[in-house]
Amino acid sequence: MDLLVTKGFYVTVLDDLSAKTDLRYLKPHLEKRKADFHKISVQNYDDLLSLNMDYDCIFHLAAQPDVKLSVSNPRFDFETNVVGTFNILEYMRERDVRNLIFASSVGTVYGEPDVFPTPERYPLKPISNYGAAKAASEMYCSSYTSLYGFNITSLRLGNIYGPRSTHGVIYDFYHKLQKNSSELEILGDGSQTKSYLYIDDTVNAFNIAYENLQEGFDVFNVSSEEITTVKKIADELTNILGLNDVTYTFTGGKRGWKGDVVYSSVAISKLQSLGWDAHTTLETGIRKYVEWLNQF
Repeated sequence: MDLLVTKGFYVTVLDDLSAKTDLRYLKPHLEKRKADFHKISVQNYDDLLSLNMDYDCIFHLAAQPDVKLSVSNPRFDFETNVVGTFNILEYMRERDVRNLIFASSVGTVYGEPDVFPTPERYPLKPISNYGAAKAASEMYCSSYTSLYGFNITSLRLGNIYGPRSTHGVIYDFYHKLQKNSSELEILGDGSQTKSYLYIDDTVNAFNIAYENLQEGFDVFNVSSEEITTVKKIADELTNILGLNDVTYTFTGGKRGWKGDVVYSSVAISKLQSLGWDAHTTLETGIRKYVEWLNQF
């Protein structure tokens, strides 16, 4: 949002505020008339149709992002992530919007592959409803580009963290330690191994994807080549917070929850060929995030 406004674009923001979204960062742009806001859910197609502006591109980040919730409430996950994406595509068809950048998922769509780092061409075999929803949404994006001449890029995002984020393992660990600085519960056995991508690098990926938008449908892995275990995340965070002798307790099992991918490492050379890279190390990113969390 900030980058688009800085680049001179007028931005329309949609959000149903179901995740208790903080609008404090949007308000300066609204006051300067650089953007407008509509409380609209992507599940409501009629509300979407009320927007009738000449949009150049849609950045589709609306989602139900919780893998655990997708297991306990699969219908809500489907209606938000699949039907919501379908409604966006139908809106584009009705309003003749040609360009879309879609926020997909780098770990959940592949499931448990046997090729590492996993390239974009690897078959999609999700093990969670959330991953299935993202994969299904990508398939609709592909068919709509073929049938209606859209230009769509899907960014398969890693675990995003950083300022303004109010969920995720680092956020959860931070708040657990604020409540009890001597003990930290870790879901699973702590050996789950994944990559974590700082928000600035993520925003840059969206920018590069937009600037290099091509005809048809394409996908890119967006992740860091630096992978780490959940336990090492805890170690890094406790060290940054200056906490000594924190006792870790584990819920057990190799997965933190049903549908949790225990190992993820993906190839990012395709996006790197466009000039993108992850520049923020995990240690630096966590330090910046903690600084923001302390203020927040």
